[in-house]
Amino acid sequence: MIAVHLPSEIEQRIADLAARTGRTKNFYIEEAILEYLDELEEKYLALHRLENPDKRWTLDEMEQGWDKV
Repeated sequence: MIAVHLPSEIEQRIADLAARTGRTKNFYIEEAILEYLDELEEKYLALHRLENPDKRWTLDEMEQGWDKV
């Protein structure tokens, strides 16, 4: 479990959305985190790959290996 202190404006927006839609505040907080987490993972994993390059494949190498997949 993680406890997070949010500014009152954000808490109020979440509470209003939950009240209008009949869902819980927790539902929307989890949705927001998951959506943003996907973006963060893509961004930082891509940056990590750029900063720590692994084997680079040529087009010919990829085409030769494609039929083995």
